[in-house]
Amino acid sequence: MTMHPQLQTAFAQHKALKVISGLTNFDTANVTAIVKAAQAGGATFVDIAADVALVRHVRQLIDLPICVSAIKPTLFVEAVKAGADLIEIGNFDAFYTQGRRFKAEEVLALTKETRSLLPEITLSVTVPHILPLDEQAQLAERLVEFGADIIQTEGGFSSQPTHAGILGLIEKAVPTLAAACSISDAVSVPVLCASGLSSVTVPMAVAAGASGVGVGSAINKLNDEVAMVAAVRSLVEALTASPARITH
Repeated sequence: MTMHPQLQTAFAQHKALKVISGLTNFDTANVTAIVKAAQAGGATFVDIAADVALVRHVRQLIDLPICVSAIKPTLFVEAVKAGADLIEIGNFDAFYTQGRRFKAEEVLALTKETRSLLPEITLSVTVPHILPLDEQAQLAERLVEFGADIIQTEGGFSSQPTHAGILGLIEKAVPTLAAACSISDAVSVPVLCASGLSSVTVPMAVAAGASGVGVGSAINKLNDEVAMVAAVRSLVEALTASPARITH
């Protein structure tokens, strides 16, 4: 497996920024605004739904590496043919509201099936935040054995901040930061800290051991492309100013 050079460099510098449009977002106009803002703002790569028409459309718009997300391995095959550079099993947040839960064995089975279909593509896998931290780390280790090249964390969905302002932003990020800290100790592949992050908490993700961050709602919930670009730029600046990892 050869990772896209742009990703390799960003992960090595702990500066990777993935802008997520949403696994269930098939609104072409909205995705267009998000990915154009991602490129204009200096993001490393984008993450869109594993939809062939959407991949082809986005490929014509931007030069950034395109990651596609799904929980059905067969969807990845055509998406990769259409121009996706890497794939992501996960972005499970959309399913939690439907009462759908992902257990370790199911995530492992999805990883195994995906690798059998696409043995060479760069593969990112999300570790479900509903698992206790020690089990998240154990699952991450097994996922790497099964062929995962990147491990992604999550947790913003489960967080219920009780404070406003900066303290609330930190509270929202705590589950995914804890997962990044635990998992980065367990695996040697890049860990992408995602879900519930903001420009305030992005440096904390790097300090916790993440090689990069994934941000969705802080950008894709904005209804103006200029605001989206500004949000991406603030995240890039926060990453650039991030300290080296705190050893723990």
